[in-house]
Amino acid sequence: MTNAKIRKKIFVLGGDGFCGWPTSLHLSGSGHEIIIIDNLSRRRIDEECGTNSLTPIQSIDIRLRAWEEVSGNRIRFYRIDIAEEYDQLLSAIREEKPDVIIHFAEQRSAPYSMKSPLLKRYTVNNNIKATHHVLCAIVESGLDIHLIHLGTMGVYGYGTAGIRIPEGYLDIEVKTENGDRVHQQILYPTNPGSIYHMTKSLDQLLFHYYNKNDRLRITDLHQGIVWGTNTPETQADERLINRFDYDGDYGTVLNRFLMQGAVGHPITVHGTGGQTRAFIHIQDTVRCLQLAVEHPPKLGERVLIMNQMTETLRVIELAQVVSRLTGSEIAYVPNPRKEAAENELHVDNSHFLSKGLVPVTLNDGLMLEVSEIAKKYAYRADLSKIPAMSTWTKEQRPGDVQFEYADYCI
Repeated sequence: MTNAKIRKKIFVLGGDGFCGWPTSLHLSGSGHEIIIIDNLSRRRIDEECGTNSLTPIQSIDIRLRAWEEVSGNRIRFYRIDIAEEYDQLLSAIREEKPDVIIHFAEQRSAPYSMKSPLLKRYTVNNNIKATHHVLCAIVESGLDIHLIHLGTMGVYGYGTAGIRIPEGYLDIEVKTENGDRVHQQILYPTNPGSIYHMTKSLDQLLFHYYNKNDRLRITDLHQGIVWGTNTPETQADERLINRFDYDGDYGTVLNRFLMQGAVGHPITVHGTGGQTRAFIHIQDTVRCLQLAVEHPPKLGERVLIMNQMTETLRVIELAQVVSRLTGSEIAYVPNPRKEAAENELHVDNSHFLSKGLVPVTLNDGLMLEVSEIAKKYAYRADLSKIPAMSTWTKEQRPGDVQFEYADYCI
């Protein structure tokens, strides 16, 4: 176990995004030296889709200047597309010699990844190349760098086979040809439900190989659906405010419900709402990243996989809570995804609990806080962007019908 007070130099890839920005501020405020590397693609996607964060997001330069004014801590910034500019990434690693690299730099939306053949190819090209470039650059640099990756609970799929989903690995027994029984531990079989989730499943294989072949120290965080918007750091100044996505491609389920309730829009649930999902508040996301930084695997240990979630709930349960909170009605719409109408989900998250995480669980107070943010900036909402248009099958194409996504993008 490392000393939590040791100051580390940390690259945050994708540090301008929904999870990356508050994580960068939290770690900077905790005493670490932070360098953000980002190509600002999330901002470009806003322009491409004609959407914007409900909250007013400042330019990266204003954000960084505001943080230095408020905290006295400086965060530096490199604009690098790590999927396309390998040499620049390698040069930055060699020059800065980071102790830790946190990898958020992947296209994170399941609906966006399923929107068209073009965006399917973009998601695979961007996510897989980005991950492989980071791994390859660490090896080529010759440095001992701890890589922390933000993955997703979605790699597991949502059929639990009657067991608690373990943290990455499954104990199995194999019967050999001569009748002996051999015990093995394998990666828990993946069952991705979208192109986005498939890229995260492929990431696991890349991590497994580079850990085995090059002895890289890697932590893979399988994160649930993030809700909430701000952390204490992003609340310190309005120029530091975090993203609040509400559109059909990038808005996560609870934030979307709360925004819909705040503006008087029906709370949209697809199918019966019987889908059970894992959740985590954005404040716990940044705390988990700090715990991962402070508790790296030892050199030579296998990839450390931790389930970064705090509770599981059915979508309809969320809708009912938000309906009671806001007075909005619940509207049921057809489910455009290829998934079971209902599922159980039991998840092991003992790693983070054992490291001291005290979870922020769903409660009316925090939901009311998010609802108030939605009301405050409701004038910025484009209600035409609430419906999502992507579908999971050839038979349903954008433009045929309009659906609401009551699911997640993380």
